[in-house]
Amino acid sequence: MKKNNPIFTIISMTTNTLKNKTSLSCKKESARKRKILKRRRLGRERIHLHQIRRNTKIAAFRLSTIKVEKLRITPIEGLAILVGTLVGAGVLGLPYAASKVGLIPAIGILFGAMLLMLFTAFIVLKLSAEMGGAQMSTIAHRALGKSGGWIMYISIMITGFGAFLAYIAGMGSIFTTLFGVNEIFGAIIFWILASSVIYLGLEASGKTELIMGFVLIALFIGVTVMLLPHARLENALYADLGGIFSMVGVVIFAFGFHTVIPDVYRGIGSYEKTKKVLVLAFLIPTVIYAVFMVIFLMTFGKNTPQVATQGLEAIYNGMGKIVGNALPLIAITTSYIGLGLAQQSNSKEFLRLKKPAAWALTVVPPIIIYLAGVRNFADVLSFAGNTGDMMAFIILPILIWFIICVVPKIRVKIKQ
Repeated sequence: MKKNNPIFTIISMTTNTLKNKTSLSCKKESARKRKILKRRRLGRERIHLHQIRRNTKIAAFRLSTIKVEKLRITPIEGLAILVGTLVGAGVLGLPYAASKVGLIPAIGILFGAMLLMLFTAFIVLKLSAEMGGAQMSTIAHRALGKSGGWIMYISIMITGFGAFLAYIAGMGSIFTTLFGVNEIFGAIIFWILASSVIYLGLEASGKTELIMGFVLIALFIGVTVMLLPHARLENALYADLGGIFSMVGVVIFAFGFHTVIPDVYRGIGSYEKTKKVLVLAFLIPTVIYAVFMVIFLMTFGKNTPQVATQGLEAIYNGMGKIVGNALPLIAITTSYIGLGLAQQSNSKEFLRLKKPAAWALTVVPPIIIYLAGVRNFADVLSFAGNTGDMMAFIILPILIWFIICVVPKIRVKIKQ
């Protein structure tokens, strides 16, 4: 009777509807709670992962679309990396370039170029920090468009090719002096060994750079002490303005480490600390350059050899031969490998190349140019400084700074 009652039927339908709604509501509430728990779990995992990275000094960052894991470095290690990058092949060519202009002009060019390069290094650091640690090509691309990114990339590639060519030429001469082999054969042997390391990716850590930096500075001090008894001020007191262009190029090359600045900033993780490190990274090599350049000019004058330290053999015979070639052997090898790894990674990221193609683009053109007959160590450094380094480390950073920092202020003043 009750089942056929219309009122009972309506009540039953209402009850079922309420049950269905309640069931659906419970399911939604359960799903919502699962999502909340999942978010909390993922949040705990992220916090845990962050703690692990912080405890093990690991930091994650992005270059373009590539996720990279990089060791955290201390400011001292960052300083060692920057100084180690600067105090390389450039310092070996400085005395020869200075011998073409004389002591006073050379000192003026050295300190003038240092101040200019420090200014543009600050620009690169500031822009990189504002863009989350972006590389120089990325900075140029964002500020100047696609063409600006390509100009920066090509300029850096020219700098790299010039540096590699100078390293190969210098090592060919060193192998000839140390082992008595043919200069071209020695250059090829060095190229094969060092380029193989670049392909394998055996990059030195900050602590290794710190140790190598101390070794190089100790060798520079040793060379200075060896030459001091033979130095005469009158050998360096002359002026020849005809060699200024070459001197400027070598000095710019010797201060060109701007491509490393974004990596050091990300490693240190602090803009203010990196800025202080930059100042020291310019001051320390400038003192080394000045002392090294002056002592060689006062000793050899206009007869300073292209790879400066090789002049020690003329004074100290066998001992001078070993010390005079050990310093450039270490400096050039570490510079070649470090720059080669950076150049290879740059090509992989910017051109989206696979590792073999990026490696070939990095190391093959310089050896081809060397075998074609371009082998003058100091002249190659000058060419690299006056072309690629000038564009990548001076002109483009100043242009980007002007567009990003100066132009907006001018527009505001005009509107007012």
